Amino acid sequence: MADRAMAETVVGADAISPERFITVWCPDWPVVASGCRLDAPAAVLRAHRVVARTPAAADEGVVVGQRRRQAQQRCPQIELIDDDPARDAREFESVLRSVADLAPRVDVVEPGWLTVAARGPSRYFGGDLATAQHLVEVVLRAIADSSPVGAGAGAGIDVGAGVGVGVADGRFAASVAARLAVRRGTPVVVDPGGSSEFCAALPVGWLQTLGEIDPELADLFVRLGLRRLGDLSALSPSDMVGRFGHAGMHAHRLASGLDHRPASTSDPAPERRLHRILDDPAAQSDAVVFVAKQLADELASSLASDGRVCTRLVVLLETEHGERSERSWYRSTGLSASAMVERVRWQLDAWINLPLGSDQQITGGVSRIRLVPDEVRADDGVQLGLWGGQSDADRRAIRAIARLTTLTSESAVTVPVWHGGRLPADRYRWEPATMVDLDRRDRAVAAAGVEGPWPGCLPTPSPATVFDEALPVELLDAEEQVVRVNGRGAVSGAPVAMRRLFGSESTGWRRGPTHRIEAWAGPWPVDQQWWEPTRHRRVARFQVVTAASGEQRAVLVVAEHRRWWLVARYD
Repeated sequence: MADRAMAETVVGADAISPERFITVWCPDWPVVASGCRLDAPAAVLRAHRVVARTPAAADEGVVVGQRRRQAQQRCPQIELIDDDPARDAREFESVLRSVADLAPRVDVVEPGWLTVAARGPSRYFGGDLATAQHLVEVVLRAIADSSPVGAGAGAGIDVGAGVGVGVADGRFAASVAARLAVRRGTPVVVDPGGSSEFCAALPVGWLQTLGEIDPELADLFVRLGLRRLGDLSALSPSDMVGRFGHAGMHAHRLASGLDHRPASTSDPAPERRLHRILDDPAAQSDAVVFVAKQLADELASSLASDGRVCTRLVVLLETEHGERSERSWYRSTGLSASAMVERVRWQLDAWINLPLGSDQQITGGVSRIRLVPDEVRADDGVQLGLWGGQSDADRRAIRAIARLTTLTSESAVTVPVWHGGRLPADRYRWEPATMVDLDRRDRAVAAAGVEGPWPGCLPTPSPATVFDEALPVELLDAEEQVVRVNGRGAVSGAPVAMRRLFGSESTGWRRGPTHRIEAWAGPWPVDQQWWEPTRHRRVARFQVVTAASGEQRAVLVVAEHRRWWLVARYD
């Protein structure tokens, strides 16, 4: 009943026609922001994957999503650049200021992607198409004036081919139109009321491309036969809610050419507008960001207590001399406290690094910070996987690994990668980080790795500690003789004690302490890769529980070549 009520509520909201938006999309913006020449092969990497590349690199077969090694194989002379969102936002400031001169409110989705309300500019310039064409010229001119490669970018790209501008009802349809405009080389304008028909023929993958749904949900739609957005919009909203929950309802609305929720035009409640006046104006950006973090935490906590999340945030910074910097930041899924702080940092960094002579250049310390949640919506929450997924700590680790790789060498930084095997030491291998897909949520798999079932592998739970080098031991029977395992998997006697050995065969083995065996299970013979004489291995596994000083400990030992080895420990 609750799902049906929610579906009826959402359907009733469809009666409100979505606001008309203009979206400006600068493809491969990280490459332009890095200062690379577009006629030279170059690519920007994030977690060792290509996120942007120059047209010259694209001609050599480099595509977005490729791994570092694959890009180098396609184009050995390619220049690889580290991803830097702060740099991208800083260089995008010139484009924002140029567009802001034409529209009263510019919403920045991410560097290289912005939206504006179409009503005012279209009336002034004489229609949506004329506004879109003018925006293309304005953006290309701003890139040419601010970027060291801008002149080449503006001269080498036909008007409309390097910048995509789309106009449609709703942000989603306008964003899709802007990306299609890049391919077609001309602005794409969807007629008023035609967003539903425009979206109907598009593949479902557009929802994933724009970050509106998870890749798993997009793949599920395709496997269910829902390959087009029109197939999704044709389904009943109540069925979508009942089967896929809030995520399905969100996808259904977008597939129907509607925004998740109509844009809010009402002012936020006064208590939502948080600001802080600094008695001592802050000349250092770190001090400003520290204060912004306090405000962001307070704002996010206040919204969360009411079950709401901010989707459009207005950040106002003011100096002691009266200079002001105001930006509107938008994210359809909502801005967390850390995302708010990150955008304050981007805005402040871009403001501080304005070129000399600019009429808006900062001349004093920041004395006022204001955060206004201009648009909020109900927080539908996030359905977490039963077995976790990629967390914020995982993403920080990925960035740290990528940074270490650039500071050292490609083979100096290694990560554990699942390979599969019957013994604990065989399941994972240390591989160079550049050869591993670090963005996978489930587990990192080597480029040449093969997944599959492993009959006869060690059952769960797996040992907590796996030794890089097996430790020599001896299993003794009641007569203090070393236990032997014959070719049929039979033992010469029941093991009652385990003795540690030190040294080597060349220097001679020295006997160490002996621990009593409380329980044991085995042997489980393993005969693998018998078809390769150099890699053939035949061992017998034992699980043993030892007791020493009143403490029990479970270990895994193997018998191989008439010797015993301690390979893992259950902590």
